[in-house]
Amino acid sequence: MDIIKIIGVGLIALIIIVIVRQYRPEFVLYVSLAAGILILMMIMDKMGAIIDLLTTLSNKTSINNEFLLLLIKITGIAFLTEFTVSICKDTGETAVANKVDLGGKVIIISMSIPIIASLLETILKILP
Repeated sequence: MDIIKIIGVGLIALIIIVIVRQYRPEFVLYVSLAAGILILMMIMDKMGAIIDLLTTLSNKTSINNEFLLLLIKITGIAFLTEFTVSICKDTGETAVANKVDLGGKVIIISMSIPIIASLLETILKILP
């Protein structure tokens, strides 16, 4: 099971961080980044399968492929933003983490505008 591998990487990274923090605290960030990147690489296959499934389903229905692409991009931005915020908080940079979080939210909202506009147009067509 993949989750066991992910948990294993996380626990090993945690043990290394606890040991390294005593002797060389400046290397803790590198261990954390390496573990995060390794876990992201481990889930990329799953993400690719999910994207393929969504693409196949959207082709079978009348869902606009542009909206699906936007939703996938928005989800990716949310994941990357959360990853970055977590790393910033791990290093004690809460102020930077808050700014990255705010920036991610603004980007997501700005990318969502075409979907919201289309939804509102559909609602207006339905209403008398």
